[in-house]
Amino acid sequence: MSPVNYYLNAMGVVSATGSGQALLHKIQCGDRSGLQRTEYYSPGRPVFVGRIEEELPKIPAQYRLYDCRNNQLLLAALAQIETSIDNLRRQYSSDRIGVVLGTSTSGVRNTERALAEVAQSGQKPAWFHYKQQQLGAGADFLAQIVGAKGPAFAVSTACSSSGRALASARRLLALDLCDAVIVGGADSLCRFTVNGFMALESVSAGLCKPFGAHRDGINLSEAAALFILSKQPGPVKLAGIGASSDAYHFSAPDPSGEAVISAIRMALSQAKLAPEQIDYVNLHGTATPLNDAMESQVMAMIFGDKTPVSSSKGMTGHALGAAAALELALCWQLLRQGETLLPPNINGDQIDPELPLLNYVQPGLTKRVMHCQSHSFAFGGNNISIIISRHE
Repeated sequence: MSPVNYYLNAMGVVSATGSGQALLHKIQCGDRSGLQRTEYYSPGRPVFVGRIEEELPKIPAQYRLYDCRNNQLLLAALAQIETSIDNLRRQYSSDRIGVVLGTSTSGVRNTERALAEVAQSGQKPAWFHYKQQQLGAGADFLAQIVGAKGPAFAVSTACSSSGRALASARRLLALDLCDAVIVGGADSLCRFTVNGFMALESVSAGLCKPFGAHRDGINLSEAAALFILSKQPGPVKLAGIGASSDAYHFSAPDPSGEAVISAIRMALSQAKLAPEQIDYVNLHGTATPLNDAMESQVMAMIFGDKTPVSSSKGMTGHALGAAAALELALCWQLLRQGETLLPPNINGDQIDPELPLLNYVQPGLTKRVMHCQSHSFAFGGNNISIIISRHE
């Protein structure tokens, strides 16, 4: 019996750096303009965040219970793959189309706004509904919008959420519960998240510095990315997924990186690839001292100092639950090019000489990319590594 292959047939993405094809171009140019200093989410304490400034689509009136920014981001990404969605509906029965999303914030910003109104007037605003902040609301909303009647649910494992969603979507296909799954993630900025990370002293005082000698934390951001996953051959193959959990600490990574190594090797094994066959690795690279130290050690152990690597978070910021999908979208775009510029490791700093030597991508480096690997490591030691490949 021939092995079953899975394909990412279409992709839509919105981010503070750029949306659609503009994302790749701006990343290749090292554009950090999407990260702006503001105190909107942390009054009296301005920080750099990546807020999407483009006009977002309105939530249709019949879905007003789902009216929140997170779902607007999903609509913006969905609009980019509308033709492919129409083809899905013609090709498959609605009960064979699923929706799986990753998120960590959902519509919590709406709850913050509603609580502010309650504090002033004593009344819950008429526009607010609890469903707007439910973690599964985005999946329910998208399923209704596209008419999908298969399994629809959300995964919330912090920064690995949308990567874990992809693993769950693949499982739905493998179990023959779906013929196609709309999969990805969305996270929107809110005060709860920004102030929470500030309380953890994980937010950078300026622009973040992935793997920099003076790195001091993350720049939070928002994004949404959606794919259509199916067994139907498409331009990009989902070659391997490795997942692991170590539960080492609530927020700090296990410095040994043992579980991360397991996830990376699992993805390579599924893809039937050796480390030297990977053309580019998108690192988790949060610009926090502990994460970058652990990840660089793991990378040196598995990939050495030849494989081109970089963290795109120096330009996109850290989109938390949407980060894995956002960075996979960038890799998806790379695979669709010929000889192309690789995403540089932009940090406005020198690489930390205390870290193991890696081949960090410098501006102007070009390569034809056949295989990409992307990492996401979450609080609680929840790790995911994904390999996607060009399908000729």
